[in-house]
Amino acid sequence: MRYLLMICNDESAQEALGADEQAEVLTRYMAFGEEMTQRDVLRDGARLRPTSDATTVRVRAGEVLTSDGPFAETKEQIGGYYLVDCGNLDEAIEVAAKIPAAGHGSIEVRPIWEM
Repeated sequence: MRYLLMICNDESAQEALGADEQAEVLTRYMAFGEEMTQRDVLRDGARLRPTSDATTVRVRAGEVLTSDGPFAETKEQIGGYYLVDCGNLDEAIEVAAKIPAAGHGSIEVRPIWEM
């Protein structure tokens, strides 16, 4: 059984870390990745860009509505995800609008850090 492990943290606290602290955190993440790879449990993982780079897509009465940043009402929970490779944000929004849940929930479009 696969699990999506959503890493939730305070973005402002992470941004406030000094260069040495950021390097130490990265080292711990690399060690975690190596260990889980050796255990053969790690299938995929990616760092998401900050929530300020997110776009939320909703479809209401056939109209595609977008808003900057994440938006989820407290009654909404993350139920799954799709990983897509699109040429730009507009294409990603078009794809997100086709997901059935966009008609009654919301789809957060979040860029993945490219290194």
